[in-house]
Amino acid sequence: MTTETLLSQQEAAIAEVLAAYPEKAKKSREKHLGVDMPEGVKGACDSTKSNKQTVPGVMSQRGCAYAGSKGVVWGPVKDMIHISHGPVGCGQYSRAGRRNYYIGTTGVDTYVTMNFTTDYNEKDIVFGGDKKLKAALAEIDALFPLNNGISIQSECPIGLIGDDIQAVAKGYKKESGKPTVAVSCEGFRGVSQSLGHHIANDMIRDEVLPDNSYKKDFVSTPYDVAIIGDYNIGGDAWSSRILLEEMGLRVIAQWSGDATYKELTIAPKAKINLLHCYRSMNYVVRHMEQEFGVPWMEYNFFGPSKTTESLRKIAAFFDETIQAKTEAVIAKYTEMTDKVIAKYRPKLEGKTVNVICRWITSSPRYWCLRRFGNENYRYRL
Repeated sequence: MTTETLLSQQEAAIAEVLAAYPEKAKKSREKHLGVDMPEGVKGACDSTKSNKQTVPGVMSQRGCAYAGSKGVVWGPVKDMIHISHGPVGCGQYSRAGRRNYYIGTTGVDTYVTMNFTTDYNEKDIVFGGDKKLKAALAEIDALFPLNNGISIQSECPIGLIGDDIQAVAKGYKKESGKPTVAVSCEGFRGVSQSLGHHIANDMIRDEVLPDNSYKKDFVSTPYDVAIIGDYNIGGDAWSSRILLEEMGLRVIAQWSGDATYKELTIAPKAKINLLHCYRSMNYVVRHMEQEFGVPWMEYNFFGPSKTTESLRKIAAFFDETIQAKTEAVIAKYTEMTDKVIAKYRPKLEGKTVNVICRWITSSPRYWCLRRFGNENYRYRL
């Protein structure tokens, strides 16, 4: 199929979608739709209205550096309290917009869905909020003494006025004896979540991984693994964990969905790191490989064929016992998925479906195009 024919088909598909809208809605919606061009050729994705950087302070699903740190990396660590240092709005947004599932009793040993903020106001902007932050940290420990640490997530005003959150965190850590980590993740540092991931993980690298508090009592086994880069949105980390444990492996840490501070510290004890979201965590596993000698590999549990492929890839790292158990796991779930496929194949075979693409915030191209190429806009079952 030629590029011209493909583009023509895609334009026709978009026209078909727009035809279903009322005129007013159609006029607005068509600004967000367009056919992209091959690499190196200017196309619709370079000009569509949706392909614009987020303006700091404007809440959108593309997020900012603060959203990447607070909402993605640190926020799902369930036994720590993550306080947003700044006005109340960003903290509420980052809490309400996430759905990282976790096990525990909220307010007792888990705090993911609670919103902690220093609630900055005009007075704080003028005079600074260091003292207010320190008081908030003390209040947190008084109200929730079972927390296993605090992270301070800075919002835009903090970087603008120069609050020294690092000094506050260092002083409070010395006073309380609890992990207290300050993350300079002000939203204006980057208008996508990606930079926030980096800033957050840099602080885990520098402040958490060197913590030997839990390592000294940790008893290793030959089958210890860590799940890295899974935020348990919808419980997917739990599903991964079930498969890995049925294979005979022991999951000692999962970052950072349904994770604990202890799991973060003992992750370097794993025999291998299993990386789910490469984009958000690849530099963390590379650091652990360099610093602690822990190898890593990517895995993909989306769909039966990729799951089977990944399970065998993981099992190959271990001995024949694990490999045999893995084949049993594959046989068990293949029987289940085959029944589902057999049920729906007659209804779907030969029909065309659209792939809904996930937008990569720092890239002007769709995730599916980056991964599969232009020709895979649509798939034939």
